[in-house]
Amino acid sequence: MPETTQSAPPAWLRRLYLPSYRVGDAAKYAGTSPQSVSYWHYGGGELGPALGGKEKLAPLSYLQLIEVAFVATFRDAGLSLQKLRRTREYVSQVFKIDYPFARLKFKTDGLRVFLDLATELPELGLDVVVTASEHGQEVWRGFVLDRFAQFEYDTAHNLAIVWHPSPDHPLVSIDPRKRFGAPVIKGVPTWTLASRRRAGESVAEIGYDFGLEDEEVEEGLDWEEINVAA
Repeated sequence: MPETTQSAPPAWLRRLYLPSYRVGDAAKYAGTSPQSVSYWHYGGGELGPALGGKEKLAPLSYLQLIEVAFVATFRDAGLSLQKLRRTREYVSQVFKIDYPFARLKFKTDGLRVFLDLATELPELGLDVVVTASEHGQEVWRGFVLDRFAQFEYDTAHNLAIVWHPSPDHPLVSIDPRKRFGAPVIKGVPTWTLASRRRAGESVAEIGYDFGLEDEEVEEGLDWEEINVAA
């Protein structure tokens, strides 16, 4: 019989684990503070940090970045770090995967796992993220659904692979397969738009060079906190 060969995984999968995002940038994208992001990785008291695996002073990987986004969501809901740590460990063990919050399986099956854990350990207070719908079904609370909605998922690789981090900047996306995961608008890094603007170029000039409409350039500049009117 002829030998069967497995196709090699795409090269971009390795990039998901590479340090790429500064803590300050990760905090901005997730809507939290740099101090919180650092504490989630290094603090936590006797039980240890809610998120692990990050070296001191090193940037975050893409998978760590996505987990920061979900931790920010759960923290805003009032879930304590110790409870969140236990919940993340449980989800990881059930699914047998690393970085569980960054996986498609967390979106599709996470509710069931949360409900199972809430039954086993009601003291975790997971009702802050899960509730009953008007039809009596158990569902994610709205703010968790809002976070899920920011992502495009790759079913083949079980990943949240494209992130639209800001409802106020819907054209801005982060995709580790493009531009090394930098925030982009239609493939153009927003930092590039910002540097051209700082160099004195007009919105129209920048848009012409990159094939963008004025509104698209302005959205990218606003994301980079560049005052277009200045």
